[in-house]
Amino acid sequence: MDHPIAKVFNPDSDKEVGLDEAGRGALAGPVCIAGVILPKETETAQGITIRDSKKMSEKKRLAAAEWIKANATAWSCIFVEPVDIDRLNILNATLWGMKKVIRDLDSKGFKPDFIVVDGPHFHPEDDTPYECVSQGDDKYRNIAAASIIAKTERDELMRSLHEEFPVYNWKKNKAYGTREHKDAIKEHGRCVHHRKSFRG
Repeated sequence: MDHPIAKVFNPDSDKEVGLDEAGRGALAGPVCIAGVILPKETETAQGITIRDSKKMSEKKRLAAAEWIKANATAWSCIFVEPVDIDRLNILNATLWGMKKVIRDLDSKGFKPDFIVVDGPHFHPEDDTPYECVSQGDDKYRNIAAASIIAKTERDELMRSLHEEFPVYNWKKNKAYGTREHKDAIKEHGRCVHHRKSFRG
């Protein structure tokens, strides 16, 4: 049964952005970071659920992503490539990506007045108030919306990369460390999209 998330973290904020990532634990491909600002009073359409993307079917995630893109005040997502993950480490690469998302929103005229982030460690580049929330994608709708955008955008990219390297079956495993993926690495070796700093 779906349990949509309706609440924002800061009800006094007009431009609260939620930040989340997808692909942090993968063996290959980029990590995707998304930021979403939903209108404070908006209600989702019938059949659309905003919640932690990991708890949704692919069909519902895709429907929710389309709704978010059409109805968000603003949204942004960026990919941090394996070369940068290897250079910075996965934590710092993710935090760097989050700051790039905030800068992108600002450049589009949607500077957040409050930032709420799934997980610890984040610090903004300026004095914008913020909060880091453990399991925030299962508690606050802007983070949940960001988790949906990050997941669906990265999944689409991994399906595209699968066409280039079908032996790893990324269209199914999305480059996570499944037995199938690890067996393919043993048989075929690693490719240019595999991360050197994290081998599962």
